[in-house]
Amino acid sequence: MKLNKILLMGNPNVGKSAIFSRLTGAKVSISNYPGTTVEFTQGCMKVGEERPMIIDVPGTYNLNPTCKAEEVAIRMLKDGDLVINVVDATNLERNLFLTLQLLEKKMPVVIALNMWDEVKHKGIHIDINELEKKLGVPVVYTCGLTGEGIKRMIERVKEAKVQPTQMSSDIQKWEKIGEIITDVQRLTHHHHTLLEKLEDLSIKPLSGLPIALAIVYIAFWIIRFLGENLIGYVFEPLFEKLWLPLMMKTSVFLGRSGILHNILIGNLVDGAIDFGQSFGLLTTGLFVPVAMVLPYIFSFYLVLGLLEDFGYLPRLAVLVDNFMHHLGLHGYAIIPFILGLGCNVPGALATRILEERREKFIAATLMALAVPCMAQIAMIIGLVGQRGAQYVFIIFSTLFIVFIIKGLILNKILKGISPEILVEIPPYRIPQPQAVIKKLGMRLSAFLKEALPLVLLGVLLVNILYSLKIMEFFVNIFSPILTGLWGIPKEAIFALIIGFFRKDVAVGMLGPLNLTSKQLVIGSTVLAIYFPCIATYVVLLRELGVMDMIKATMIMLFVALIVGTGLNLIL
Repeated sequence: MKLNKILLMGNPNVGKSAIFSRLTGAKVSISNYPGTTVEFTQGCMKVGEERPMIIDVPGTYNLNPTCKAEEVAIRMLKDGDLVINVVDATNLERNLFLTLQLLEKKMPVVIALNMWDEVKHKGIHIDINELEKKLGVPVVYTCGLTGEGIKRMIERVKEAKVQPTQMSSDIQKWEKIGEIITDVQRLTHHHHTLLEKLEDLSIKPLSGLPIALAIVYIAFWIIRFLGENLIGYVFEPLFEKLWLPLMMKTSVFLGRSGILHNILIGNLVDGAIDFGQSFGLLTTGLFVPVAMVLPYIFSFYLVLGLLEDFGYLPRLAVLVDNFMHHLGLHGYAIIPFILGLGCNVPGALATRILEERREKFIAATLMALAVPCMAQIAMIIGLVGQRGAQYVFIIFSTLFIVFIIKGLILNKILKGISPEILVEIPPYRIPQPQAVIKKLGMRLSAFLKEALPLVLLGVLLVNILYSLKIMEFFVNIFSPILTGLWGIPKEAIFALIIGFFRKDVAVGMLGPLNLTSKQLVIGSTVLAIYFPCIATYVVLLRELGVMDMIKATMIMLFVALIVGTGLNLIL
């Protein structure tokens, strides 16, 4: 049998991604399935002398689709030559329903009994030989995180053949599953481990909510601690000792003034380059995303990866489900918001997990309006925090109030209902360092590829507009709003324009304007609300469509106008 395309299929949270990573290494690509906005990951694996493509299909519980991701999973079956069905060995009964459906599709199948390391800890004993005999296909135990059984699974791929299987009803399938479980699985007494006790505590509201607050507080404390130390002890010294002397020589070579100097190096402050204020393409344009933003992004994605692999995020989704329903969402919408705190782009992409168009619109606009990315949060804390913690509190309290009020209003005026949360809750597992590090590397690489070009493009555009005196035109148009309604100087228009490219850089541009504490609070809050960065905007445009994105844009501008004016009157 010639293998061109192998499909990796299974229920959500069965460890498909870990096995996929083992099979392909780091050489993977992420694509949208034709005609959809549902992503899948693909790469190449080696089977003997062949190099077939392997696709990590979106997780599905069965082949009767209930959402877009499951529809894509079923359509992919038509293109595959073989299916590696990844099964959670600790939940065999639930997972076998999809297995029986796959066998009915007349597809060659290999069963990977994954999470084998957990089976013995839970007092579960599975007779693999008997299970293989019952199903008629190769069955191999695996552990995606450690690599156990992966080689054996690849070796047995060639043994997979189409099995003569009769179609049966759902009830008949469950009856057969019951018979299989009786014959192949045996349970023995098992004492609850510490992690299992913690699982129970973290899902009950009375104990779960305090645990959630503690986890969020500790997570952001770690993020800030790591970020600040990386900036102070690693990145700033590197720029000061290595990059600054080179830029000073470049400045002298360019004559220390002129259009080209202003674009590349920026303005000299007291005869020297200031990475925070010079605003040149090669100075501030590189320093802000690399030295000021990347350390916080690194620490955020490190913490996020640990929480993901530990298995905490689905529990958080269940805990906040009731609250989210008041905003027209269900609990799993917390995932886009959490991702949005790191970077709004993956947050916007994560709205795909929401089933209804109404939910996606609410979640996307809420995130764009009131969920600042970690880079912007870092800049606000660094800049505004110098004036006092109370001013930082005002900014984030305002954003939280906007988040709640806007969600309540959209839930009332948009027709439709929010579906109930249907999310698989995995057991707690100790994260594997290699898996966390690999995921961290991929996310950091994606951030640099997206953020750095946009920052440089934004700085270049503003410097060109400034050199050609075009910025004065924008200043004159928007000065009535900036000075009259918001009470901030008209020069802040530069920050608003650059904010369309990078919000964090825009907040940093408020620093040299010598604003009062009140003006700094208003400027930072408006920048957080008024518009998403261009990368997020492009993603949202693709996810929501043109008309919904126009509506979302009008909402953002209107809310920014109201909030900025309100803060000016109140403060």
